[in-house]
Amino acid sequence: MKTIRPLALAATLAVSLLPLAPVQAQMPQPALEVAPGHTLLTVNAEGRALREPDIALFTAGVTTQGHDAAEALAANARTMTQVITALKRAGVAERDIQTSNLSLNPTYSDPERDPMSQVAQIIGYTASNNVSVRHRKLDDYGAVVDTLVAAGANQVDGPNFQLDDPEPALDEARLDAIRTARQRAELYAGAAGLKVVRILSISEGGGYQGPQPIIITASRRSAAQAAAPPSPVQAGELQMTASVTVLYELAP
Repeated sequence: MKTIRPLALAATLAVSLLPLAPVQAQMPQPALEVAPGHTLLTVNAEGRALREPDIALFTAGVTTQGHDAAEALAANARTMTQVITALKRAGVAERDIQTSNLSLNPTYSDPERDPMSQVAQIIGYTASNNVSVRHRKLDDYGAVVDTLVAAGANQVDGPNFQLDDPEPALDEARLDAIRTARQRAELYAGAAGLKVVRILSISEGGGYQGPQPIIITASRRSAAQAAAPPSPVQAGELQMTASVTVLYELAP
């Protein structure tokens, strides 16, 4: 007769008494009920609203090099402090300036160009510091960029024009999308000898399209360049869009 050890028996009972994991079941979606002889029509439509942007997002930064890490960072800190000070003097609020990148990386020699070095060696360091800026006075954006370059910024990327509060424009685009969907539904229904009875469901998607950002890689300007007019920048117009998918019930 086989003897079950107490420890093994306890383990067997523990396993057998474990609660079964509940089975995750998907809740059935309610069926759409339409009257006999009626049919369904799905319409995709897009609405638009045009607005002039009121803010410009861009990044500005400083990249410096040094023989060692401390030298590269110290030079970067001095120049970046000047850049941030210039931003504030240009009227950019402190809450609209945020550090987006601070990095320090070694610079290596190129063995293919240096016959005396068989392997890459560290020959210096590169420090970079960038801030993301939200600029609200679009008329002087070009002048602000020029001021930053004069203060020592050698990296400026942007602008990305946006709306500070896009919801009113998006609401206008949503209403336009619903109107377009209804007109399209009436068109299809009339062509098929039917009429629109009601809306069964609406789903939404959306966004905005704007001008492509301008990318500037700037170096420190000379005194002659400083007298030049501000860099021209055109804000253009933003196209806010909202797309809807509407399910209609049609009847004879």
